[in-house]
Order: sequence, then C-alpha cells, then structure tokens
Amino acid sequence: MPGSYPAAAPTLSGDTLSISRFLQNPTFLQRRLRNYKDLRFVSDQILTQRFKSQGGAVLYEQTEPFVTDRTVEAVSAGSEYPFANLPTGTAAIAAISKWGQKVRLTDEEVARNQYAGAAVDRCLQKVVNSIIKQVDAVTMSAVQSAAADTATAGSWDNATAANRKPLDDILLAIQTIVDRNLGYDPDTLVVPTKGYTYLMLNDAIAQLRKRETSENPVYTGMIETIANLTVLRTPALTTSALVLDSKALGGMADETDGAPGYSVADLGVQIKSIRIDEIDAWDLQGRRKTVPVVQETGAAQEITGVVS
Repeated sequence: MPGSYPAAAPTLSGDTLSISRFLQNPTFLQRRLRNYKDLRFVSDQILTQRFKSQGGAVLYEQTEPFVTDRTVEAVSAGSEYPFANLPTGTAAIAAISKWGQKVRLTDEEVARNQYAGAAVDRCLQKVVNSIIKQVDAVTMSAVQSAAADTATAGSWDNATAANRKPLDDILLAIQTIVDRNLGYDPDTLVVPTKGYTYLMLNDAIAQLRKRETSENPVYTGMIETIANLTVLRTPALTTSALVLDSKALGGMADETDGAPGYSVADLGVQIKSIRIDEIDAWDLQGRRKTVPVVQETGAAQEITGVVS
C-alpha cells in the first residue's frame, strides 16, 4: 500500500482524514489483505479440504476405510450379486479455537509517515504474520501427532557427507504410504527451513538434476519439487520432515460468525479496525477461528531427525 495513499498536504488534519477513510472501510482492508503474498498458510496447503463448523465444533470421521467389509466373489450367470457393507471411520470431534491479537496505531504515527498508508500496511502485515505463525504451529503439531514415524537413513546435515541421504528417506516414506494400499498418492514434502537448505546442498540430489538450466537452485535459491513432491518449508517444523497426500490428509474447519466490522480474507483471516477517540488512535484487531482436521492418518509419514 505505500504510495497508494500519499499525504495530500503537510497537515495533521489532512493526513488523518485521508487514512481514517481507509481504516473505517472494511472493503479497503479486505482488498489489502488479499494483496499479501504471504497470506498462504502451510496449513491450508497440506490440509486442503474445507469443513463447516456448527456450534463451535466440527464432527468428522477419521481413517475411513476405502474398501468394503467383504471380499469380492465370482458371480455365476443368473446369480445375485452378494451385498457388502461400507464401514465407516472412527467418529471424532474438534473444537474451534479463536486465535487473535491486536496492535495499536496512533494518529501521529500515521500522519508523520512519508506515505499515509505505510504505517497501516506494516501493522496489518505483522498481525497477519503472527496469526499465520500460530495456526501453522498448531496444524503441524496435529499432523505430526497423527502421522506414523519412520527412521532416517542418515541425518541430512550429518557431519559425514556420505551419510546424508535425504532422497533415500523421502522415497522410503513414499513407499510406506503407497504400501498401505488405501489409495493414497503422496504429493507434498514439508521440511524445516534447515532441512530445506540441506536438500539444496545435497550432492546426490544435485547430480540427478537437469543440467544447463537456469531453474537450478544455485540460481533460483529454491527447490520446488523432489521425487514428484511439492516442497514446502516451514519454521513450524524443527527437526522432522513430512511426506503426505494433501488431497486425502484432511482440511481446515473455519468458523465465520458475521460479526460487524470485520474484513475477511480468502483463508479465513479477519481484520477489524477500531477507533479509540479518547487517545487519538486505532486498534487493528486480527483473528482466525479455525481448527485443523486430520482425517486420514495413513496419508502422512513423518521422517524423524532429519536435522539437528
């Protein structure tokens, strides 16, 4: 937003009037939220389904069987097909939590900035980032608790280069998920930031990459796919990595209550500006009312101890 709302005149009244119209308009706040490049929770990339909550909670089935309870039989000509039942998963319930905080922005901080909107932009970004950090931490903890563990072939930052075998770990985790024979198709690798660095530094992986291309991590500083998995990095993981099927693993259950004055972003982030006339200031209040739902525990495999 810097530059979008420049100070019209070097007077306090002119600046305050300009920015007040912005802060009092939920539509403008909503538009600004959607412009944030970082408004992409890791949570919503690994738990891609969307659930509707009711009464502050969501009811779901966990580990629903993908086959019937009866073996398929040969059917003779003119015979009736045998009936089978469709087993259901274990019923579970998850309560919605409201994660939020607010920050204060004074009229003087707004007015004395070179661009009238820069201070608001900075405060909004900090609130949104804090919400993302908290929700992602809760989600990763839930997924790690549900996922099965697997030993590493060798820590990715091992002091001995020959013992660094991230590709072995990733391929074995994929095999473990597929061998469950439940229709899972692993498509995502989630790694801690240090693990991400060592993926790019690994010699065995580097030797298998396409050569003579500007898409190499040495130029881009990124490694987007490995073993046909989309690579995501998050500080919410510290020492472990996760291989998972993002389409089957689960989803996020967000609650919207229609409270007045809130601007709602695409991923459930809500922001509200509250005028405090007694002290010539604004409170920017942000929240997300949500809970992660892990439906298919077999769709994820945790690789433990990838980095120290």
